[in-house]
Amino acid sequence: MNASFYNEIKEILISARNKVYQTANFAMVEAYWNIGKSIIEEQGGNEKAEYGTSLLKELSKQMTQDFGKGFTVTNLKYMRQFYLTFPNSHALRDELSWTHYRLLIKVENKNAREFYMQEAVKSQWSTRQLERQINSFFYERLLSSKNKEQVSEEIQTLEPAKNPEDIIRDPYVLEFLGLGSNDDFYESDLEQALITHLQKFLLELGRGFSFVARQKRISFDGRHFRIDLVFYNYILKCFVLIDLKVGDLTHQDLGQMQMYVHYYERELMNDGDNPPIGIVLCADKSESVVKYTLPENETQIFASKYKLYLPSEEELLRELNQEYQALEAGKVGEENIGGEKEE
Repeated sequence: MNASFYNEIKEILISARNKVYQTANFAMVEAYWNIGKSIIEEQGGNEKAEYGTSLLKELSKQMTQDFGKGFTVTNLKYMRQFYLTFPNSHALRDELSWTHYRLLIKVENKNAREFYMQEAVKSQWSTRQLERQINSFFYERLLSSKNKEQVSEEIQTLEPAKNPEDIIRDPYVLEFLGLGSNDDFYESDLEQALITHLQKFLLELGRGFSFVARQKRISFDGRHFRIDLVFYNYILKCFVLIDLKVGDLTHQDLGQMQMYVHYYERELMNDGDNPPIGIVLCADKSESVVKYTLPENETQIFASKYKLYLPSEEELLRELNQEYQALEAGKVGEENIGGEKEE
């Protein structure tokens, strides 16, 4: 087959996928701009109207009831600010997603914001690339650099480029379309099997565990994170958050769990709840590790109480290692069978 012919077909498909990506994203962008405009108008055009008004709370409650997730008070504040930052809808670019605009809103310098917007379109930056450029002061660095081309190309090696397939993974798009996320996108077969086993193991312990969520999504400033397992222990009266890492455990993994614990402590605890705890599990052929993340300012008595009803590190390690080894052995067995068939 002629290479140029295949490249022509490939470009047709890539172009079509990009159009689908842009159409879905920009429909959401336009809707959120109009919602922001309507909120400002309902507040009498007052740009400095207090964010925490009953209007946003009532609107959030009704929209969540009618349209599902994605319409928290915080998100409505973003829509309001979106309109204030970009008052002319004709200036919006359909190549950029809602997450791009959420990042641009935070750029206070108008010239820098316009530069980032135009550069994101021209260079087809993903949201990760745009975020990195803003956080690393790319605008200021470019102005002071003698080798502007090298500075501009640097981002392509630091963050992944935009991919049309991301549309089916973007939680904002899925929420806007009223679709649920597919957890299969976030788990490998090995991780999925290990998480399933841990879920079953903890529920069978009979120490007050109640299942809450799997692949629980939480979002910070347009970045999305997923906690592998969330339980509530009704004896301890606290949430138990569990993250599994297949491979080496890093300090970033522990810091991320600390962030999850703080988030639940500040946003999701109910009256009478004790602070949540986090457990990070690392499954690796060479070594498995279990790390507990206790809440801030916990007392020794409180920590000891946890130990009465939570599995010990030894128990978790034993279960994790046994399941990991069984899965690995099964995978090797399948490969051997496959090899015999081929011969």
